[in-house]
Amino acid sequence: MSRTILRNAQIVNEGHRYYADLSIRDEIIESIGGQIDLPCAREIDLNGNLLIPGCIDDQVHFREPGLTHKADIYTESRAAAAGGITSFMEMPNTVPNALTQALLEDKYAIAAKRSIGNYSFFMGVSNDNYDEVMRTNSEQVCGIKIFMGSSTGNMLVDNYNTLEHVFANAPTLIATHCEDETTIKNNLAKAKERFGLEIPIEMHPLIRSEDACYLSSSFAVELAKKTGARLHVLHISTGKETGLFSNTLPLKAKKITAEACVHHLWFSDEDYATKGNLIKWNPAVKTHEDREAIWKAVLENQIDVIATDHAPHTLEEKGQDYLHAPSGGPLVQHALLAMLEKSIQGVISIERIVEKMAHAPADLFRINKRGYIKEGYYADLVEINPTQKTAVSRNNLLYKCGWSPFEGVTFSHEISRTFVNGCIVYEGGNVIEGSNGKRLLFNRL
Repeated sequence: MSRTILRNAQIVNEGHRYYADLSIRDEIIESIGGQIDLPCAREIDLNGNLLIPGCIDDQVHFREPGLTHKADIYTESRAAAAGGITSFMEMPNTVPNALTQALLEDKYAIAAKRSIGNYSFFMGVSNDNYDEVMRTNSEQVCGIKIFMGSSTGNMLVDNYNTLEHVFANAPTLIATHCEDETTIKNNLAKAKERFGLEIPIEMHPLIRSEDACYLSSSFAVELAKKTGARLHVLHISTGKETGLFSNTLPLKAKKITAEACVHHLWFSDEDYATKGNLIKWNPAVKTHEDREAIWKAVLENQIDVIATDHAPHTLEEKGQDYLHAPSGGPLVQHALLAMLEKSIQGVISIERIVEKMAHAPADLFRINKRGYIKEGYYADLVEINPTQKTAVSRNNLLYKCGWSPFEGVTFSHEISRTFVNGCIVYEGGNVIEGSNGKRLLFNRL
């Protein structure tokens, strides 16, 4: 048995903020109280620093297997831990695509040996792997992922009969990437007519347009309503789409939910002039008005969670022309810090950040004993120093790709320590090796 007492913590949990001690016994939060005295315990004085539940990122691309020149589970889970993300859910468009149960389990086997954080992996859907999808274990897998827009390999699902069949019979939550492929192709053809092969990056949100997003996401929502599917629409990028989602029900009662990503909450199309392809994502970063509408939907609970869609590429890849530069960028190391910066600006409270980045993903996916600071829950915890700044520079990045769209930004907070299953995995600017995360489990019976 090991026991640790965290003293003088300013705990932020379930909409409240209070000072208390907290004891960890092995992997579990043992007790929370005013003055805890227990034998044989190591003590850490937090000196009034914030203590929040570890963030749960419901959308990352850690690139393993097959794309490990960009990133891998080990490097990116370390970066996530440094950013206060203690659990992640990774997407199936690796190489090979995770389109069979055997390939899915291969990823779990890698993570069991190499991930510092807790992990789950989405099962991929194609036009022709229905039987494999139906074998997905809802208590051991976070969900199934449908790309209703182009992706890596054989993962664009554009057959209506396949979509309806999967929506009607899915054994677990369906997560969707929604962009209408026909609209994008038509917009791209018009851009090529105008610019030839030298399309400026500023055209990206016009090619992957509001209409492309809304057509696809509204179709997914209507199909979910028709079939009764449990649908989660990822990375909402337009104000128009926010009207598709309700805030009249508590999260645990919703069957249709949505996610906003950090880049759509931080950047706008005004930033393409300085950031270029570094902020090229799919769906595209769009207008200032779209960004404000997404924030409004987050704060009014039409959008339920904040995630990253962390999707690294090398600088060499990003340095290509618009048509060849891939979409996506690294975010897990600074996502929480970016949202905490918005709390300083008065956009969102720290209590709501905790709700959207820890409580809500735990509730939405029904994760077993994570996402809250509660006795009996796993000790996934993040200590935040609100008086120490964090300057982002290339020499303190942990991403394998070696760059960040936040380079040059100085955040107003510091991630001081991160605990995963009761073990300190990040402290004083250093990742602590020697402990691995666990497979996330789900209460869906």
